[in-house]
Amino acid sequence: MTAKFKSGFFEASFFAWCLLLVLFTGSVHAELVAIPAIKNRVTDLTQTLSPDQQNQLEAKLTQFEQQKGSQIAILIVPTTQPEDIAQYAIRVVDEWKIGREKQDDGLLILVAKNDRKMRIEVGYGLEGPIPDLTAKRIISEVMAPKFRQGDYYGGLNDATDVVMRLIDGEQLPAPAQSQNKGGGISGMLPLLLIGGLVLGGILRGMFGSFFGGALTGGAIGALAWILGGGLLLAIIFGIVAFFVTMMGAFGLGQLGGLGGMGGSYGGGRDIFSGGGGGFGGGGASGDW
Repeated sequence: MTAKFKSGFFEASFFAWCLLLVLFTGSVHAELVAIPAIKNRVTDLTQTLSPDQQNQLEAKLTQFEQQKGSQIAILIVPTTQPEDIAQYAIRVVDEWKIGREKQDDGLLILVAKNDRKMRIEVGYGLEGPIPDLTAKRIISEVMAPKFRQGDYYGGLNDATDVVMRLIDGEQLPAPAQSQNKGGGISGMLPLLLIGGLVLGGILRGMFGSFFGGALTGGAIGALAWILGGGLLLAIIFGIVAFFVTMMGAFGLGQLGGLGGMGGSYGGGRDIFSGGGGGFGGGGASGDW
């Protein structure tokens, strides 16, 4: 009886320990730091960088991507615990997919502020110009000294300068030509509105409110479509032109409203997204 009791006791204890281990593992997994949605090239979840500093870095990285094609992203988080920063970085790049799909020319600069750790994660296509040793030197010789002084923007700005120079020396395919966002319907919007203002007044005086409005709406809608605004935008502009001409209000008071509508289509900050680049763990980590 004693032997059976001891055997049963040890089996129950072993089962209990296994259960606790499973629960603990599940708890750790549930507490992993979430990966933020990718919207910009610079994502600061700690409010370390001022809006102006973020905008400056964003503009620089955007211009570099347009010229070279490679994508560089910066992410600042409070902590990556319980994960090591390298493990968290891999999860980020796997989800964000920075860099072009075939060139795999993406790079992530990750800072865990409260942990005082940082990492440069390098895509497959950039492991030549930025090997692990070079990434380590950028962290220890460029970023860390500035970070120790509390100059996070200076460290990130200098690091991106070094990284861009290294990538710029690599023979990579030219970036695909993107559409000029300042052209098309948004670029011609002032001319379109001024023309509608003049035309609406003339046609309303010649044909009356209804027919003048109908002719103005048709002309403005057709012109918006010809300028590349698309059918939906052409219809919207045509309807607006029709009603404001009928009311005799196709004037400067409505000009701002139409301008705001056009801005929602052609203006504003572009949403950044990864291009499908792949990563294999190349890069380096460090602290300050």
